[in-house]
Amino acid sequence: MSQRRFPPPWSIEETAPCFIVRDANKQALAFVYCEDEPGRRTTAKLFTRNEARRIAANIAKLPELLRKP
Repeated sequence: MSQRRFPPPWSIEETAPCFIVRDANKQALAFVYCEDEPGRRTTAKLFTRNEARRIAANIAKLPELLRKP
């Protein structure tokens, strides 16, 4: 059996500008950026904090969803 390149479990780390999805080795896999101020969010085309959190959480679930039975 081959070893997985990005071992589960994947976790989410919250920082001021974004949510970071990390694998079990703490390798950063995805950055989901957000902005709280509506004017800046629209200009930069960023997600709200809640949207970014939900997207990061769904990315972190991928290893479980792709697990072979």
